[in-house]
Amino acid sequence: MRIRTRFAAFAACLALPFTAAQAVELEVTHWWTSGGEAAAVAEFAKAFNATGNKWVDGAIAGSGGTARPIMISRITGGDPMAATQFNHGRQAEELVEAGLMRDLTAEAKAGNWANLVHPKSLLDACTLDGKIYCVPVNIHSWQWIWLSHKAFKDAGIAVPTNWDEFVAAGPALEKAGKIPLAMGQQSWQSSGAFNVLMVSIAGPDIYSRVYKDKDAELAAGPEVAKVFKAADDARRLAAKSKVQDWNQATNMVITGQAGGQIMGDWAQGEFQVANQVAGKDYTCLPGLGVNEVISTGGDAFYFPKLDDAAKTKAQGQLASLMMTKEVQVNFNLKKGSLPVRGDVDLASANDCMKKGLGILAKGNIVADVNQLMSPDSLGQVNDLFVEFFNNPSITKEDAQKQFADIVEDAD
Repeated sequence: MRIRTRFAAFAACLALPFTAAQAVELEVTHWWTSGGEAAAVAEFAKAFNATGNKWVDGAIAGSGGTARPIMISRITGGDPMAATQFNHGRQAEELVEAGLMRDLTAEAKAGNWANLVHPKSLLDACTLDGKIYCVPVNIHSWQWIWLSHKAFKDAGIAVPTNWDEFVAAGPALEKAGKIPLAMGQQSWQSSGAFNVLMVSIAGPDIYSRVYKDKDAELAAGPEVAKVFKAADDARRLAAKSKVQDWNQATNMVITGQAGGQIMGDWAQGEFQVANQVAGKDYTCLPGLGVNEVISTGGDAFYFPKLDDAAKTKAQGQLASLMMTKEVQVNFNLKKGSLPVRGDVDLASANDCMKKGLGILAKGNIVADVNQLMSPDSLGQVNDLFVEFFNNPSITKEDAQKQFADIVEDAD
């Protein structure tokens, strides 16, 4: 009996698929921990696990500002993960230059990424010296305000259609016991809101000249002064919003405690988890209803070099998988972002996603600030707006002068 049992066990092992026998575990780090984000990243994990390999989730709680230093420290310290999230832009530039990231050019050529990724700037952001070092997985735009139908109904006023109407609705919302503008306390939230105001109030051309061309004279001028006036209004409307995380602020809109939130399209994932319907329970206004433009920010995955042939091969599988049609659709529908492939069918997209796709199709896009300024310069911008939004004694004129100084010295 014992011999037959051992033989049966041996035969069962031989019968296992080759892929199962060669299954490889890859640790993947990211900062997607909210309800909507977790649902989205699970689509990547499910697709990778279906290959017979195993996704080992390395979620880091907090924002990208919290997670990135941890990721970078591990890579530079000799303890790299197999794959890691960064935003589109220059965040991993020094790691690539130091030779710590894997070249994905072969996977990109095999998958025809150059003809699939739209806009082209997303793949350009992954490219250094003609080689491709990351796979862009989505397009995230900051350029939105999310409005609670319940909050405005409770206040007895119509849902605004643009920023000026939203500001004018502030007193009625406050009288009804609502916080007009929900905003978390993390630095990237306040600076992100300012950049949305920059594109919406001053326009895409001025935004580009300030952040891309580093035009300090323009940053100090009257057109940008209008943006600081709007930021001052936003500061006043958000004065009683004391939550910390962005998704906590989104929840205030979902539950009708707040009138609106300036936040990227990843907020859609939270509305979906809460079973809210665009156009019925909430309204989304791209470009704050003023300038219907979206920024082409978002997320990309980099693959640190590993001294392990099996894991290196699995890295290539994962990178290629992330760009497939099915995975692009499943992930982005949950994430609230737009796919980087221009040939996918998103017939099941909600009203807000369809608005974004329409704007993208028209070519009304601007580069994300992460693609235009170095992390050090953006850190100074973040610090300025944390102080501005939390310290009413800082005048809009003083803040504009400090901003212009940062732009002048930016790289």
